[in-house]
Amino acid sequence: MNYTIILDKSSTALLFQNSIMNKCRHSPDITPFLGTSYSLLIFLGLLGNSCLIYVICRRKEKGNVTHILIANLAFSDILVGIFCLPFTVVYTIMDYWIFGRWLCKITNFVGCASVTVSVMILVLIALERHQLILHHTGWKPSVPQAYTAVLLVWSLACLLALPLVYSVDLTDSPHKNISKVMGFLADKSACIEYWTSVEQRRAYTVTLLLLQYVIPLCFIVGCYIRISMHLRQREGLFGRSYSHMRRVNLMLASMLGAFAVCYLPLQIFNIIVEWDHNLIPVCYHNLIFSLCHLLAMISTCINPVIYGLLNNNVKRELKSLVQKCTGQRKKSPDVVEEPEKHPLSVMHGAALPGSPSSDTGQDVC
Repeated sequence: MNYTIILDKSSTALLFQNSIMNKCRHSPDITPFLGTSYSLLIFLGLLGNSCLIYVICRRKEKGNVTHILIANLAFSDILVGIFCLPFTVVYTIMDYWIFGRWLCKITNFVGCASVTVSVMILVLIALERHQLILHHTGWKPSVPQAYTAVLLVWSLACLLALPLVYSVDLTDSPHKNISKVMGFLADKSACIEYWTSVEQRRAYTVTLLLLQYVIPLCFIVGCYIRISMHLRQREGLFGRSYSHMRRVNLMLASMLGAFAVCYLPLQIFNIIVEWDHNLIPVCYHNLIFSLCHLLAMISTCINPVIYGLLNNNVKRELKSLVQKCTGQRKKSPDVVEEPEKHPLSVMHGAALPGSPSSDTGQDVC
């Protein structure tokens, strides 16, 4: 539940003490692995999502609902890379907090809010696709409505993460017993959560599990199932735009799948630690947590890859950016790739029969 380290440090301290007492000699040293893996994640996540936002802003049709949503998805991943991952790796390796009380609170708050924003943005994308494909002659989300929805999502995410600001704090209590074995921990602090009762902490854990994972994913899967069934039934009506819409839906569904798969092990780990941490072997506790957390954080790097691989316009913009940065000359006009003709958001009716604006046919991807 704690999104900087996820794990309650008081239970970690107890497990660590038992590990020392039981002499877990075969427990692997994961320090080099953590340092290398987290550093690579931070670099790739910041680079990929920054390039994605740059490409979206470069497009002349950046005032597009799907682009606005994906840019916010990338921005939330950038926040994780800046405010969460660097502190997580240092805290995990050192096993005590060195960044002060306010960063203890801020990193947990930003981490929780960013995860909430990511899944809620995926919900909005699924809703937009559902409306545009199943009800293309009816109401369509506008750009001002998209900005309003994004503002609402960030507000709700901050509200959901607000309890962590009050419950998370610094303390040396988890290290008091350990310091008897390892003296250097005697005056060290841990960044942990304080709750008035176990029931209150578990209630918050379950609330996050439902609102950040279970309910949104079930809703999104339902939307994409309806979209898929609709496209299959009316494949002939969409003509040449059918293959484009399938590719766009594949891209957005892949983002959902990546989020669901990457966060599933960490969600399971948190529930086990919350209700019965003895199910996890003491000697391999840190290793299992690190693997689960790393897999969850990989999701911050995947979206730019998915978006770039499945979109010709994005690949062309990225290629132009790389050429500009490396000083290479651009291709001559006669070998430039053909841009995609259909909109990513299908906001204009060229891709859909019967739309009121079927003569616009703009390239918004």
